[in-house]
Amino acid sequence: MPANPTRRSPTSHAAILSAAWDLACEVGYARLTVEAIAKRAGVGKQTIYRWWRTKDEILLEELDSRTSATLEFAHSGDIRADLRRQLTEVTKVLGSDEYAPYRGLIAAAQSDPELLRQIEQRIIEPRVDALVERVSQAQRDGQLRDDIAPRDVVELLYGPIYYRLLVRTRPLRVADTRHHLDLLFEGLSPGQAVKAAKAADVAQPG
Repeated sequence: MPANPTRRSPTSHAAILSAAWDLACEVGYARLTVEAIAKRAGVGKQTIYRWWRTKDEILLEELDSRTSATLEFAHSGDIRADLRRQLTEVTKVLGSDEYAPYRGLIAAAQSDPELLRQIEQRIIEPRVDALVERVSQAQRDGQLRDDIAPRDVVELLYGPIYYRLLVRTRPLRVADTRHHLDLLFEGLSPGQAVKAAKAADVAQPG
C-alpha cells in the first residue's frame, strides 16, 4: 500500500514547529521564511506546504502548544487567588523573550484580517472563554458583583498586559500584574483605599 502523503511524520512535524519558532526568535517574524524553516528542519518546502499554508499557521500551532498551561484555570473557590495565579502565568509567558514571535504575529495581524481571525479563534477566544466561565462561577457564588458582564472583566484584566506587551511603554512584570489585580478588586476611589488600609491594619496581629 503506498504511503499517505498527507500523513504527518511525528519527527518532521516536531522539527518544523521547533525550527519555525527558534528562527522567529532569532531573526524576527518579518524575516522568517518557509525556505529557512525547511532548511533548519531538514525537510523540503513541499512537506511544509502539505501540512500548513503559511508560516503563520506553523507559529500559531507551536504557540498554542507552548501556552497550553494558560488554558488551565484553577477553581479553588477563591476567585481572587485563582485570577492571581492565572495572570501570573500569562504574564510570565508573554513577558518572556521566548514568546517574541507572538508579538510579531499580532503586529502582522493588524493588516491581515485572516491572520487576526486565526489568532482570535485559536489563541485568544479559548482563553477568554475559560476566564468568562470562571468569572461567571464567581458571580454565582456571590464572590463578584452579578451586574457586571464577564467579558468586561476579561478586558479589565488583560488590557494592561497586552498594552505593555504591544506598546512596550513599561516592562511586563508579574508584580505589576498582581498590583493591577489588587487595584481592580479594591477600587480607585480614596474611600476604597482607606477601607483597604483599615482592613490591613485589622488583619495585623498585635
